[in-house]
Amino acid sequence: MVNFTVHGIGRPQRALDPGEDERWITVEQFETLLDVVARCPETRLTFDDGNVSDVEVALPRLVQRGLRAEFFPLAGRVGSRGFVDRAGLRRLIAAGMDVGSHGWDRFGTRRFEERVLRRELDAAPRLLGELSGRAVCRYSLSGRRVDRRVLGRLRAAGATRVYAGRGPGGPGGPGGAWLQHRVEVHRELDRKWAEGVLAGRDPRRWSGRLTGLLAF
Repeated sequence: MVNFTVHGIGRPQRALDPGEDERWITVEQFETLLDVVARCPETRLTFDDGNVSDVEVALPRLVQRGLRAEFFPLAGRVGSRGFVDRAGLRRLIAAGMDVGSHGWDRFGTRRFEERVLRRELDAAPRLLGELSGRAVCRYSLSGRRVDRRVLGRLRAAGATRVYAGRGPGGPGGPGGAWLQHRVEVHRELDRKWAEGVLAGRDPRRWSGRLTGLLAF
């Protein structure tokens, strides 16, 4: 199983955070990725951050191709400029997509205080569940957020699946595994790169500028 992670698509409707442009792709690039994914059942699409392009660009193209995906918004940014709002989350659910949690907001701390853990792992999924109308049981974590304490908290909270950055075992993971690794889509995406990942090639070797492809 190969899990591709998408962030923003098309023209951003907000100011991007530093370095975020590396993970922003064009509509044409996204359609290329969908064409590749549609031909390979051993793939999964996830979307991080909750950019408004999830609903305006990705959703209609997924529905058109009969594809499902999982969306992981930042709870603290729902309804902000350039991000999905409550209506957008409910559109995703109504279309048969899954909504999980990418935490409250971006942060780079490696070790977390208890209050930060409660906000990221407890408050964020609870709010997203209230807004989307469906309980949130799946989580998307950046590589910086993965340690035994975090994973233990997620298991105790009843998480049914957790996505993290690409691990040493490869870009994906067993289809039924609780912890799933992912390959991040970047702005240099093309068909050759996507097909190379599916063929088992190291995605880092197919990136001209990025030194690693961890999902954040």
